[in-house]
Amino acid sequence: MPEPQSFKNHAKFDPLFHFVAMPILLLNFLFAIYTTAHYWPAEKALNIGWIVVAFGLMVLAFSLRGQALRAQDRIIRLEEHLRYHRLLPTDAHERYAALSLRQIIALRFASNEELPALSARAVKENLTPKQIKESITTWRPDTYRV
Repeated sequence: MPEPQSFKNHAKFDPLFHFVAMPILLLNFLFAIYTTAHYWPAEKALNIGWIVVAFGLMVLAFSLRGQALRAQDRIIRLEEHLRYHRLLPTDAHERYAALSLRQIIALRFASNEELPALSARAVKENLTPKQIKESITTWRPDTYRV
């Protein structure tokens, strides 16, 4: 049985991205550079083209990963907006507007009981996401984020 999620173990890796796709793309890029250096000046157009394509594939992979994370951030923001309106008193709703997206994303781990006080503290003290996560005593797991 996996241990409960906490500050120490909440970061996740996407195995296909981090341990398959990126190493393959990085090795392809490095091999393209090696081959170009080793066989220069023969086939220079082909080798330079290979380097450009290899670099482009790495940029594409990072771009796609970034887009997926931005979509998750937007969904988290919406979920937390609904949660805040359900849990916080009406006079505290303007406090929600003062939170940055990074703070909202960090606060999603706070239990419903500690969310009002911690969100007020995050606004008042301008806490960083790391400080918010370290301040959480009852962790609310988010196992779907990658």
